Amino acid sequence: MNANQTVPLRVQDAVARLFFETLFMKVGDRVRVKESVVVYNNPTHRNQAFDIQGMEGEIMALANEWHGKPISANYPLLVRFDNKFKVHLRENELELV
Repeated sequence: MNANQTVPLRVQDAVARLFFETLFMKVGDRVRVKESVVVYNNPTHRNQAFDIQGMEGEIMALANEWHGKPISANYPLLVRFDNKFKVHLRENELELV
């Protein structure tokens, strides 16, 4: 893509929305899973498919640094739903509550 070409507005809006949600999501924020996400590590449904869509939790950590060096994790947000259930998720799977 050269400097004279532009990205369609739809793509720019989606990227901007993801950027600002990530920018404003921080440790301690309450979030809700807005997309269908199937996990297999739920303690009450061990080794069974469990959809966490609609569940609310708290951001416990951001995976953006490792030993002082910046990283780009595929699932950068660690969300705790209860004391025993934590999941790494992407920004686009969550919304602030």
